[in-house]
Amino acid sequence: MEPARKRMARTTSSDCQSARDARFMDIALMLARRGLGTTAPNPAVGAVIVDETTGEVIARGWTQPGGRPHAETEALRRAGARARGATMYVTLEPCSHHGGTPPCADALVEAGIARVVVGIEDPDPRVAGRGLDRLRAAGISVTRGVRSAEADWVTRGHILRVSERRPFIQLKLALAADGSVPRGKAGQPVWVTGPEARAHGHLLRATADAILVGRRTVEDDDPELTCRLPGLAGQSPARVVLTRDLRISLESKLVRTARDVPVILFCGPDADSQQRAELEARGCEIIPVREVEGTLWLPAVTEALAARNVTRLLVEGGPAIWRSFARACFVDEVIAFQARAEQTREANRPPPSAYLPGLDLTLVARQEVGADVMMIYRRRIRQH
Repeated sequence: MEPARKRMARTTSSDCQSARDARFMDIALMLARRGLGTTAPNPAVGAVIVDETTGEVIARGWTQPGGRPHAETEALRRAGARARGATMYVTLEPCSHHGGTPPCADALVEAGIARVVVGIEDPDPRVAGRGLDRLRAAGISVTRGVRSAEADWVTRGHILRVSERRPFIQLKLALAADGSVPRGKAGQPVWVTGPEARAHGHLLRATADAILVGRRTVEDDDPELTCRLPGLAGQSPARVVLTRDLRISLESKLVRTARDVPVILFCGPDADSQQRAELEARGCEIIPVREVEGTLWLPAVTEALAARNVTRLLVEGGPAIWRSFARACFVDEVIAFQARAEQTREANRPPPSAYLPGLDLTLVARQEVGADVMMIYRRRIRQH
């Protein structure tokens, strides 16, 4: 029978290894987030190459804009010869198929990587465990499932696109202190939150592939729906509007800038053909979809967006749009910004979930953003 001291030493060593793996995977996850909104249709992945003898981080890599180079090959390029015998931490299973670039799994083998630690396997049928099999066949030690919940969430847009043919859908709510959504006059938006919350909203736009609103938001606010933070203007997402009859002003900011940042208009099959021609002549893409009970069928909308390489969709709009996505169960995360109420009124405020019927939401974070409160809710997801 093994002495207790040896068992304890082995357990302690294993615990230390697990803690190190988690720490370095956290770095890889941070790197992966840098690519959100810039890599579609490829997933945003982070990779770290480590000398496990010394604990030194040799090189870092993340998926570059446009989806290439991949995170693994970017990290290998930076590491050079020092990659041999090292460990790579990567948020998603290395690819094993020939696409726009050779397989990352082959690159790891050729570089002499000794151990690979993976957050989650890639559900893409072209990979689906084959990348890890390739590594094991070459004698590389493979550890999977480290920080898997976090890796799953960062990669959620890719996972949903290949498994459900829809993007990751994030709703952004802006609520007054009493939980209401004030409306202004046509073309004059009402700011219910402060500048810090609005800046955070622009960061959300920068990490999305597309942003969606309804026709009424276009009429009421005449928004640009671009990212206007310094240095991030180039990460403005495609602008999407749901408008059954294409009643969008040709002088709206969206239409006037359609050749600068893409505009996609979803309409019903019977929308006015003359209006369609006018909008298309100004650079808008028009996509007719079927109507169900007088509204555009959201499964057709989300599938069409996924087919256009949208992996992350930010839904702004107003209560009608929020409720339609909630009823269709097309909500993965809710970011609610709410003006802070006086303490005596705090308990009387309706929660953001009042606008999202039927959703099983869990509050995962709450923090102050300037003079407002930001609350993040998520739906429970099945782990892969």
